[in-house]
Amino acid sequence: MSEQNPNEMPETTSTPPTEGDPLADMSPEEREAAQAADDADALAAAQAQLATLQAKNADLAEQVLRAHAEAQNTRRRADEEMAKARKFAVESFAESLLAVADSLEAGLAHKDATPEQIKEGAEATLRQLKSTLERNKVVQIDPAAGTKFDPHQHQAISMVPPPPGSTQEANTVVSVLQKGYLIADRVLRPALVTVTAPK
Repeated sequence: MSEQNPNEMPETTSTPPTEGDPLADMSPEEREAAQAADDADALAAAQAQLATLQAKNADLAEQVLRAHAEAQNTRRRADEEMAKARKFAVESFAESLLAVADSLEAGLAHKDATPEQIKEGAEATLRQLKSTLERNKVVQIDPAAGTKFDPHQHQAISMVPPPPGSTQEANTVVSVLQKGYLIADRVLRPALVTVTAPK
């Protein structure tokens, strides 16, 4: 057994082409040229696939930019619409109050009005104001005596003991010191009330 020199490269044996192999009848140079042609075809196919993928990527990037711009435009339009809606809602409410102001001015213009006429005019103007508020979804909170105290709509200012012989439960409304108001089911101002103290 002879020692192998570590600097020597081991011999490689190439397997000769088998029968039926198209490379069998070719010289080594021809086989090398055929292999290079196959490699070139594979490279061309990979480059074509890369170009297709790059085109798709550019198309998708453009679609994303377009969708982003459209979302920004939609958001901007929605903000503008909300601002307009708020502005016109305030304008509509203010316009409906102008009739009330006109009634007050007309009442004050009568210099020689009797107290009875002034009272009638004030009552008519108050009805007009209440109607205007209701049309604009501003509703009174005016709980009747004996109503259960509701912390969402009422604010207790004081507690009083129940009247003697009364069956009124604790934490019920005794009297309303100032009416409250709701606007579209949201408390604008709670009603200020006196409630019964626990026994």
